[in-house]
Amino acid sequence: MPLIELRDVHKIYRLETVEVAALCGVTIDIERGDYVALLGQSGSGKSTLMNTLGCLDRPTSGSYLLDGVEVVSMTRDQRAKLRNAKIGFVFQNFNLLARTSALENVELPLLYSRGISAKERHERAADLLDRVGLGQRMDHHPGQLSGGQQQRVAIARSLVNRPAILMADEPTGNLDSKTSREVMDLFRDLNQREGITVILVTHDQVIARNAKRSIVLRDGEVVIDTTDFDKAIDYLHVPA
Repeated sequence: MPLIELRDVHKIYRLETVEVAALCGVTIDIERGDYVALLGQSGSGKSTLMNTLGCLDRPTSGSYLLDGVEVVSMTRDQRAKLRNAKIGFVFQNFNLLARTSALENVELPLLYSRGISAKERHERAADLLDRVGLGQRMDHHPGQLSGGQQQRVAIARSLVNRPAILMADEPTGNLDSKTSREVMDLFRDLNQREGITVILVTHDQVIARNAKRSIVLRDGEVVIDTTDFDKAIDYLHVPA
């Protein structure tokens, strides 16, 4: 059974008297251990699809099974619990708390998990920071870290709940090319060595090429779902 199953998913935003269709009948499967890039021009629906997959938003209609559980009929609180258990997020702007240490930032998601002691929170966060190469920077605040180091803290935080899925929205958008490569090497390592499913939104074709599979959206529809990256790029640049 696929980890993610979307069937005929629609998302309609109602703005006063206007309806905007952001997703139009999207049907995709994502297997455990997959590494997927979501591609498309601005307004194509890729961010809406990411928010849907991440249980941040609920489809207007259709079915979304996450690890066999139907998401569409869930309440907001139920989605939040599922999200916290299954999904880690990495964002372009890092979203770290400025006045707390790297260690405390990584520990933060565990504060919402019952049955985890302060000692275990500390040990798990420290281990992850060590794994992303920041074992000597645990007490540093975000302002004392480079952009790449801050993103590594954010990646460690996304992994602290041991999620099955890592979702990254333009994770290298604020990084230089060298640091971007280092971050993507880390993603590849997590995918290949630990079997974490990675779903990535990016405008950067160099970054997207790291994925095993590319899904191109246009006007809320999937126009190609392929393991051939060059074919995906051809579709990306075809005029609407």
